[in-house]
Amino acid sequence: MAARPAFVVEDQSEVIAFLERRLAPARRIDTHGAVVLLAHDRAYKLKRAVKFSYMDFSTSGRRAAMCRAEIDINRRLAPEIYLGVAAVRRGADGRLALGEVGETTAGAVDSLVVMRRFDDSKLFDRLADQGALSAAMMTALGARIARFHDGLPAIRDGFGRPGDYRESVAADIRQMREQGGRLDPPTSEALAEAMPRSLEPFIDLVARRVDSGAIRRCHGDLHLRNIVLIEGQPVPFDAIEFSERIANIDVLYDLAFTLMDLCDRGLRVLANRLLNEWLWRIGELAGAPHDEALALLPMFLARRAAIRAFVDSSVTAVSGADNEPARAYQRAALAFLQPAPPRLLAIGGLSGSGKTTRALQLAPEIGRAPGAVAVRSDVERKRLAGIALEERMPPGSYTPEASARVYAAMMARAERILRAGHSVVLDAVFARPDERQAAEALAVRAGVPFEGLWLDVPKEVAQARVAARAADASDATPAIVERQFGYDVGRIDWQRR
Repeated sequence: MAARPAFVVEDQSEVIAFLERRLAPARRIDTHGAVVLLAHDRAYKLKRAVKFSYMDFSTSGRRAAMCRAEIDINRRLAPEIYLGVAAVRRGADGRLALGEVGETTAGAVDSLVVMRRFDDSKLFDRLADQGALSAAMMTALGARIARFHDGLPAIRDGFGRPGDYRESVAADIRQMREQGGRLDPPTSEALAEAMPRSLEPFIDLVARRVDSGAIRRCHGDLHLRNIVLIEGQPVPFDAIEFSERIANIDVLYDLAFTLMDLCDRGLRVLANRLLNEWLWRIGELAGAPHDEALALLPMFLARRAAIRAFVDSSVTAVSGADNEPARAYQRAALAFLQPAPPRLLAIGGLSGSGKTTRALQLAPEIGRAPGAVAVRSDVERKRLAGIALEERMPPGSYTPEASARVYAAMMARAERILRAGHSVVLDAVFARPDERQAAEALAVRAGVPFEGLWLDVPKEVAQARVAARAADASDATPAIVERQFGYDVGRIDWQRR
């Protein structure tokens, strides 16, 4: 009989054979850490009795605890999928039996995570291959991830301090170098220089992110294969349960895996939409706002790509498959670190002129990956009021004083983003000359190029557009458009379209 691999610490063949008889699965999926049996409308996941440096399922008690942890973290994101834990027990007659979901796992021979099955043709990686991902999906996904991140407690003693980042970047470099010719050695050396250079200027920011509460028990593995469309809604699943080091991370680093995956597939437009939707909704942090953390995004994206390069090259070392996809991840990692000086674009026009549509069309094309942040007056107004973007402001909210506060908040946010090295598209009416001058002055103050666009449309077109809006941050109505068309906007020096 062949020797058991060194990392396998227990023979589970009896349990697996029992489950296959008991469940009669239509399909079995084997990974290095689990056996998943798909039977009827459920999926049963048995954790393999393995022990790696990063993952320990070596005892039945440990596997039971990790099953419970998997349910706990994933129910926050995917209650539609995760049902609970079921135990495999040995009866008095020596035979194995499968318990009900929710019963205690004390004394169990083994434990299973029980999930509802879903249509795997709706996995986001497959939808991406078919060109079926959409901006609406990114809106829903950004909102869901932001709610998830906001609901997690801060971890101030977990991974994320400057020394942790330095060690992790050094490990990324070491692992790529160890792959030798399976990766591209010149690119490995270029990354060995560029990755630390992308981190060191922002070490103080890294420390402030920890102190401000940005480190949380996140998903940890938020790539497109771990997101599925269920009843028209994107549902992230299969969050990391087995490693605090992998999962206790900055919330922006968590999102960066999805952003990297989209960019790598040539879907930068969707990555830009996802980043913006998340930024519009995520709760603010005192001391190290998410706007400032965009200074770390190139490093976050590069690390995600570099780790994928190492993992893929490790797999090809065993399988003998083509190494080119792994090398492509290396090149992507290096591209994320290439300089792209920030720019400021301001788009003005009366309500219904198409400002937000134009802003979201142009943003992906501007600056470094995944494109510019759209700073919208409509979003700032809702954030200042502490209400959901789709909720309408109460009567009397649109006073000159309130508008001044909104424009001030918008400019402050834009300045933080520009100083973080990221480009900005300002999206507001800009009906007053002093508001337009403030945008131009911001560019001068931040030392970035400026461009102003003013959109003109007939009143009837603008009114029809605002009347057709649904679930949008704007509260504009046809009556508001009627009133705005009576404004004296003064001289428009911006490019008119």
